Amino acid sequence: MDLGLKGKSVIVTGGGSNIGRAIVLAFAREGARIAIAEIDEAQGRKVAQEVTRMGTGATALVVKTDVTDYAQVEAMVGRVLQEYGAIDVLVNNVGWTVDRLFLEKPREEWEKEVKVNLWGVINCCRAVLPHMVQRQRGAIVSISSDAGRMGEYREAVYAACKAGVIALMKALAREVGRYNIRLNAVCPGLTVPKSDEEVGEASMWKQQRAIFTEEVMERAKRNYVLRRLGTAEEVANAVVFLASDAASFITGQTLSVSGGYTMM
Repeated sequence: MDLGLKGKSVIVTGGGSNIGRAIVLAFAREGARIAIAEIDEAQGRKVAQEVTRMGTGATALVVKTDVTDYAQVEAMVGRVLQEYGAIDVLVNNVGWTVDRLFLEKPREEWEKEVKVNLWGVINCCRAVLPHMVQRQRGAIVSISSDAGRMGEYREAVYAACKAGVIALMKALAREVGRYNIRLNAVCPGLTVPKSDEEVGEASMWKQQRAIFTEEVMERAKRNYVLRRLGTAEEVANAVVFLASDAASFITGQTLSVSGGYTMM
């Protein structure tokens, strides 16, 4: 199936690590022109080099960006427009959390969760949508979480933010659908990086990956109908589909890529 993404301009926030990295490489396989908006510039460059080595004709531009800072987001969007001339797709991928009981979490963790997981998406949508409205086309896919669909133990504020992302995609889909702009959300389950090479120094997984021992992973698998954890590549495939022409009549939807974890 031709997804119609060859030569399309795509922004992926947090495209240097784990799911973000897989999303960048999935778009690269389709021959897209990708902008990696990444706070960890060095990790972003590593992924950009992977894109070049693929030899598909895809290109990758790295723009150092803190999505919680609207001025930086606006500057990033301006740079992408300068380099690529258009923005066809925005993927809001950046996410951050530390699993902890609500009553045990320090306020600074809550504040960072809200800034990264909710304000980051708001900032990027606000910066990109005027351009898409002007062009009368575009697609936005935001990474939410099954935590936002059902609530999750030890992830109260994170879950609230991810539920907010789902609602934001639905509300904006209603507002800008008349301009041929589609917005959807993808909800991964637990997606643990395969190796330290797949995450940068700024990634939450740099410290947390060690928690997921073989024993912990086996226990986690039992929560999933398919009795395994998903991969970053499986999440990326759903994102690329929703961003593509193949999904041209799909908007305001929430797709769980989580092995049946929620059945929603």
